[in-house]
Amino acid sequence: MTRRPAVLLAVVWLSAIAFVVVFAGAVSDYDPLAQNAERRLVAPGGAHLFGTDGFGRDVFSRVVHGGRASLGVAGLSVALAGAVGLAVGTATGYVGGRTDAVVGRVVDVFLGFPFLVLSLMIVVALSPAPVTVAIAIAVSLAPQVTRVARASALAVRSEEYLTVVRSTGAGTVRIVVRHLLPASAPPVVAYLIGAFATALGAEATLSFLGLGVPPPYPSWGRMLQEGSRAYFEAAPWVTLIPGAILSLTIVSCVVVADAVTRRVDDATGGSP
Repeated sequence: MTRRPAVLLAVVWLSAIAFVVVFAGAVSDYDPLAQNAERRLVAPGGAHLFGTDGFGRDVFSRVVHGGRASLGVAGLSVALAGAVGLAVGTATGYVGGRTDAVVGRVVDVFLGFPFLVLSLMIVVALSPAPVTVAIAIAVSLAPQVTRVARASALAVRSEEYLTVVRSTGAGTVRIVVRHLLPASAPPVVAYLIGAFATALGAEATLSFLGLGVPPPYPSWGRMLQEGSRAYFEAAPWVTLIPGAILSLTIVSCVVVADAVTRRVDDATGGSP
């Protein structure tokens, strides 16, 4: 998978982002919340690698610490959607019948809403906060994860080895947990890597609209809002740098997800 240059670059970029976010306190010399009126809108270079914003706050420090919020919300939402979608999709795909039909109709209803509109409605209904944003994105992602897991379970449940397992008297729960879930997981994991990119973009959009991380705490979407609103012409780096990092991270996730999906398809003969 990493023989392709684009995939290798994407993996390197994501690894670097993960490193600086985890060790944010060690790689940044400034408090991301500390203001300095004498250092307002300093251009990138010297003591401030990415420059400073309109409050004299170090942009590099805010990008690094803001990555914790953005990646954390995206990661939590993907984890929640993955857990719910994999469990529900695999179980209904195996059981079938009326249960599968009902769940399928519910999934269709959720998928009828545009992704961001559904997330926005949930955040507004529950009150804006990082955890709320994660839940809203998870609810929006879960229906598609359920579909992927269900399709995979449908492909696996007809395998001969499951017929043998059933003949031993194994119950539905045991079959789903011990056999279907492990077999259905790879396509779901491949999808979730791409879903992480979707979640990251959704978090940035909601934060840009003022519904994510509250000020003065940074997130990549919040920084885009702060920079574009007041400083874009005078200090474009305040917006362009976090925007570029966000974009590269999203693109890298998509590239890796595509590579993993190809690998899973090759391993399963192209079946879901």
